[in-house]
Amino acid sequence: MTSPQNLLSSVPKRALICGISGQDGGYLARFLLDRGYEVFGTARDAQIALFSNLQLLAIRDRITVISMALNDFRSVLQVISKVQPDEIYNLAGQSSVSLSFEQPVETLESISIGTLNLLEVMRFIGRPVKMYNAGSSECFGNTDGRPADEMTPFRPRSPYAVAKATAHWEVANYREAYTLFACTGILFNHESPLRPERFVTRKIVATACRIAAGSGEKLHLGNISIARDWGWAPEYVHAMWLMLQQELPEDYVIATGQTSTLEEFIDATFSRLGLEWKDYVVHDATLIRPSEIMHSQANPEMAAEKLGWRAKHKMLDVVTMMTDAEIRSNEAKRPATKPPPFEKGGSGGI
Repeated sequence: MTSPQNLLSSVPKRALICGISGQDGGYLARFLLDRGYEVFGTARDAQIALFSNLQLLAIRDRITVISMALNDFRSVLQVISKVQPDEIYNLAGQSSVSLSFEQPVETLESISIGTLNLLEVMRFIGRPVKMYNAGSSECFGNTDGRPADEMTPFRPRSPYAVAKATAHWEVANYREAYTLFACTGILFNHESPLRPERFVTRKIVATACRIAAGSGEKLHLGNISIARDWGWAPEYVHAMWLMLQQELPEDYVIATGQTSTLEEFIDATFSRLGLEWKDYVVHDATLIRPSEIMHSQANPEMAAEKLGWRAKHKMLDVVTMMTDAEIRSNEAKRPATKPPPFEKGGSGGI
C-alpha cells in the first residue's frame, strides 16, 4: 500500500465529485475536506439543486458546485478544463435498481455515456488525473452462493446492472488502451441515514420508526427472502479514496464479507424499537422485480490485502445507527410542546 497524501502540502489537491448530491457524494466530500482537498461537485443545474445532504453534513459552504451534464461531452470538457482536478470521482447516474426497470434508457445513458465522456475527456486533455468509477455488485447477478471477487464473471439481471457493467468495461478498456489511471470500485450494498426512502433499507427504518411513534401504518415489501451484504456508507468512501492513492489502478470489490437476508434486516430494525415485525409487514406483489438476485455474497480480501481496508460495521451496526439517526431526526422535526396558557387567579405564572 502506498503512502497517503501529505496533508502538510502547501498546494491542496483538487477533487471533482460527479453526483455530489447523493449519499456517497456527501460522505466523500466530507472525507476529502477533512484531508485538505479543494472539493468541487457537479449537478445538472447547480443553481437550483438543493444539495440537502451537503446541508445535513454542514459542508455545503465549503464546496464549489458547478453545473455539468455528464451525457454532453462539451459540458464535461469545459468543467474538467476549468477545475483541472487531480482526482475525479464518478458517482453520478440513475442509482435505483427498481427504477431502472421503468426507465431503462435513462439508466443506461446516464451511467454508460456519462462514464465514457469522462474517460474521453481524460484522454483528450492529456494531463495527469485519476478517476474513480462507482461500480456495483449488481453486475455479478446470482453467483449460486459463491462469494464474488474481482475475477467473478458478470451476469447482470437488471437494466441498472447492465449499465454498470458497461461502464466497468469502458473503464477497463481505456485503462489498458490509453494507460489512464482509472479504476472501478465494485461496491456491495452500503447504507446510511442519507439514503432516500425509495431504497428499501431506509424505507424499512423510516416506516418502522413512524409505526413505533403511533402512525398505525403497515410496511409494504416485496420479496424479503433476498440476501445482501450491507455495510456502512461513510466507511466505503474511504475505500474509494484509497484506490486512487495506489501506484497502479486496479478494480476492487468493497464489502463487509457478511451476508444477511432482508427478513433479518427487518427483524433487527423492529426489535431495536421493541416491536414484532410480523405484526406490521405486508407482502406486496406489486413490489416484486421482473428479475431478482436472490443471494449476494462478497469476498473483499483483495481490498484488505492491497488497500489495508476492512469494513468495521456489519448489518446489525447499520440497523442500529440508521434507526437511532431516524429517531433523532424525527424528534428534531417535532414541534416543541407549548406550555399551558396562564389563567388568572390560578397557580401558573413564573
